[in-house]
Amino acid sequence: MANAIRFLSIDAVEKANSGHPGLPLGMADVATVLYQHFLKFNPRQPTWPDRDRFVLSAGHGSMLLYALNYLTGYEGMTIESLKEFRQLGAHTAGHPEKDQYLGIETTTGPLGQGLGNAVGMAIAEHLLRTQFGEHLFNHFTYVIAGDGCLMEGISHEAISLAGHLKLSKLIVLFDDNRISIDGPTSLSVSDDQLKRFEACGWQVQAIDGHNPEAIYLALQKAHHAKAPSMIACRTTIGYGAPTKAGTSAIHGSSLGAEEVLRMREALNWSSPAFEVPTPILNAWRSFGTRGEQAYTTWEKHLQDSAPEIKHEIERRFRGELPKGWKNHIQELINSFHSQKPTASTRVLSGQVLDTLVPKIPELLGGSADLTGSNNTKAKGSQAISSEKFIGNYIHYGVREHAMAAAMNGISLHGGVVPYGGTFLAFSDYCRPSIRLSALMQIRTIYVMTHDSIGLGEDGPTHQPVEHLAALRAIPNLNVFRPADAIEVAECWALALESQTTPSLLVLTRQNLPFLRTDRTEENLSRKGGYVLSDDPKAQITFLSTGSEVSIAIKAQEELKKKGIATRVVSLPCWRLFELQEKEYQEKVIGLHTLRIAIEAAIPLGWEKYIGPEGAFIGMHSFGASGPYQDLYRHFGITVEAIVELAINKLKEK
Repeated sequence: MANAIRFLSIDAVEKANSGHPGLPLGMADVATVLYQHFLKFNPRQPTWPDRDRFVLSAGHGSMLLYALNYLTGYEGMTIESLKEFRQLGAHTAGHPEKDQYLGIETTTGPLGQGLGNAVGMAIAEHLLRTQFGEHLFNHFTYVIAGDGCLMEGISHEAISLAGHLKLSKLIVLFDDNRISIDGPTSLSVSDDQLKRFEACGWQVQAIDGHNPEAIYLALQKAHHAKAPSMIACRTTIGYGAPTKAGTSAIHGSSLGAEEVLRMREALNWSSPAFEVPTPILNAWRSFGTRGEQAYTTWEKHLQDSAPEIKHEIERRFRGELPKGWKNHIQELINSFHSQKPTASTRVLSGQVLDTLVPKIPELLGGSADLTGSNNTKAKGSQAISSEKFIGNYIHYGVREHAMAAAMNGISLHGGVVPYGGTFLAFSDYCRPSIRLSALMQIRTIYVMTHDSIGLGEDGPTHQPVEHLAALRAIPNLNVFRPADAIEVAECWALALESQTTPSLLVLTRQNLPFLRTDRTEENLSRKGGYVLSDDPKAQITFLSTGSEVSIAIKAQEELKKKGIATRVVSLPCWRLFELQEKEYQEKVIGLHTLRIAIEAAIPLGWEKYIGPEGAFIGMHSFGASGPYQDLYRHFGITVEAIVELAINKLKEK
């Protein structure tokens, strides 16, 4: 049974002349026992909400997953798919890319990310179990992680959080082969992983990863644990390869024809490439059909549930928000128009959450130990704890890496919509997960406050200047930088309704004035940019975002006194703006005018909007420590500087 995995894996790697055969050969025995006796899944209902989740955190060993999904009968994972391993357009990419219909729960490859995702999946399962009952949600999350996953810093944050929350349905199978790309792991690491996990509150076991009985007993014990479990499976990387097994040579390259031939002889596998003997294939397919009874039982439980419970679960797993949720946003916008609040956008974001969290039960908030600063905990929210795993808020602690990866896992699991906060400067700690959110096209919402030199005295370590440009460079990521109360509400609405694009809200510490005095039921932020203040005789267009839009408005007023007409454009989301028709974009930015961009960040990216004749007011260095008003003057982001620049640029023309 395990050799079927091994030879499909090496045949695919050999055909592609590219890939990582070491892990599939080494972990084939563990995977076989897991799929034969424990994993609850149904290839005919691949998105079944109560299926077990299997995450290959060591994503380079992707042929292990593809072989398993072919053998167990996922319809789209054919033998042709395996033959196309690592080829353009194939389902079988070099590293697994999320496709739950093919049994690929998440995109992995950047080591440790899958482990972080799995923590999020286990959080979502536990939360849904307490909300809806064990008859509807009661499944495990399994992870295969390698030495590299556990070397990455994210692993410590993830296992610490999982241990703290006592996620007992999370089981990590550690491929303890003690080989890395450079050679033996002893070259670079001497951690006692068992003690490390144990110190974080995990149940730990060490077994022979090639002994099916030991694997079975360890998994059985893990199923009854009161804490998350780590099973260190001592394996031989490249098991079965006559000369390369146990060496780094087999980690990331094909075996070669001679080694493959000798391995077939050594393991008594006489079948040609990509062929599995019928009795063995049938046995594997029986593992795939075993879950049908469990699925049927679950489906009956769902149908027998109260109608409101059934509809709620189905709605959530379709990714739809509750009916009428936008009405609450509109009511809040109407309230903002009446009150015309002067407030920081982080506080205004908190008010949006105060309104929406009670109305959208699947929202699950959190913060990396900055709850009061990020304003991410809505009034009446209840924090989850290991003792009482019910609520809608997580204290992630100072664990930005794990928070972001776990939020991706929560989103991937389904039934829960995650959002979490930290400072924008610390988005660097989240960036690998943010990138994967965008790559996987999932709804994860990042709340990033303290967005510029406007945070003041904490100084340049905390003042982001390059971060907006870096985040805007990520494809399929909506970076929102709202300018006032109305834009904050609009951007939150867009983030929540976007099922295939993650969102990142960039929010201020300092107060901003109310700008959008004209009432409209249209969400103007939906187009990414719009003319906030127009003048048909405008010679100049100010293009801005967030806290600098109000400065642009004041500059417009000063220039009007001097007889110079200007327009002010707010661009809360560049990506959405660039999805609009070219005609709309050109009309908004005012091609016929002198264009000046104003943003308390570096100019990178603004060139495409201001053109060769344009100008930029903003940051060209790191920030400094001091009151934010002094900093804006020091760096020349003022009404006076804008007016002077505008007049001088007009003279040049």
